[in-house]
Amino acid sequence: MAIGLKAYPELCHGCGNCVIACPVNALRSPEVAGGKGPTDDVEIIMIVEDGVVNIKNPDLCGKCGTCVESCPVDAIRLEELE
Repeated sequence: MAIGLKAYPELCHGCGNCVIACPVNALRSPEVAGGKGPTDDVEIIMIVEDGVVNIKNPDLCGKCGTCVESCPVDAIRLEELE
């Protein structure tokens, strides 16, 4: 089975730590690299929308786990995907 990102919106507080911590997001978005949420339509892995994390482009993920480590409520995880 493949490993990939899985979000648990029911646990998410919308802090955005995962979005900012992600090195792929930082490379693709100057706003994220500067410690803010993305404001343009750039392709990034995850974004906070309506107060919860939403995985937009999972295929961009390098599976480094930085986002997982940055989440204080365990709302984003690297898991086996079905």
